[in-house]
Amino acid sequence: MAERKDRLEDLEFYRLAMQLWELFWQDSERLAKDFRGREIARQMVRCIGSIAANIEEGYGRGFGKEYPQFLRIARGSAREARGWYQRTLPLLGEETVRERDALLSQLIGMLTNAIHSLERKHRR
Repeated sequence: MAERKDRLEDLEFYRLAMQLWELFWQDSERLAKDFRGREIARQMVRCIGSIAANIEEGYGRGFGKEYPQFLRIARGSAREARGWYQRTLPLLGEETVRERDALLSQLIGMLTNAIHSLERKHRR
């Protein structure tokens, strides 16, 4: 029997959220070398992990009113992650922080578009 692919993986913003998690995994190893970085990394585990987790939960509940709310929570977590990355500038450096900020900004925009699209469909 062929393995069925989860359609969640077709969502570009979900794939981007998972990519950010993988990048954070690498970044956290650098942060762990400094006591301040370890404290920041603890916060970032929660907010960056929350992005994909909320997309997954909202998607799993179906496409009713709850889904846009879970996407809003994911977007809020992405905004929080962007702030935490700014705080890591002394430890991760300007290039890494700029790259993560660009990816998070892209993700925030995608989530915002998805929320608006879902809300328009729901109003019809």
